[in-house]
Order: sequence, then C-alpha cells, then structure tokens
Amino acid sequence: MNRRYTYAEAAAELRVDERWLRRHIRSLPHSKKGRTVTFTDADLERIDQMYRHEPTAGPLALVSAPTSGAHPMAHLKPLPSRGALRSA
Repeated sequence: MNRRYTYAEAAAELRVDERWLRRHIRSLPHSKKGRTVTFTDADLERIDQMYRHEPTAGPLALVSAPTSGAHPMAHLKPLPSRGALRSA
C-alpha cells in the first residue's frame, strides 16, 4: 500500500508552506475521504512536475560544465554598481 501524507508531511516533502498547499488544493492531485485530505508519493511527484520551472536563458540556465579545471560559474559577470545605473 502507498504511503499517505498529511498536509504537514506533504508540505515538508515538497519544501513549501502548508498554507500554500491548502490554498491550491483544488488544482493539486490529492485524495479525500470525508474531510481528510491525503497525498500519495505519485501525487507529490505530479505536484513537483506541475510547478517545476527550469531557466532556459540567463545566468541561471543550465550550462555545460567547463572541461578545464575552471570554476563552474567563472563565465558569470558581476552586475554594474547601483550608482553607475543611476548616473546613466
């Protein structure tokens, strides 16, 4: 039999606030028996897939690791200082 998670346990597994689960329950996969709401492992996996967003562009996009011994974030450049933005 599959494990059943309560709101608190499911929130801990998904690393979200329990209130978020309660607010979005209508759009989330779950089981309900009477007033008791539970989540299975499959429900939690589906919720994770529904709300997973991977960046496709920008500095956080998945970039292939450098082949040399360089730091994996060596290609990133710092932003200009705030003072430089105001004077422009």
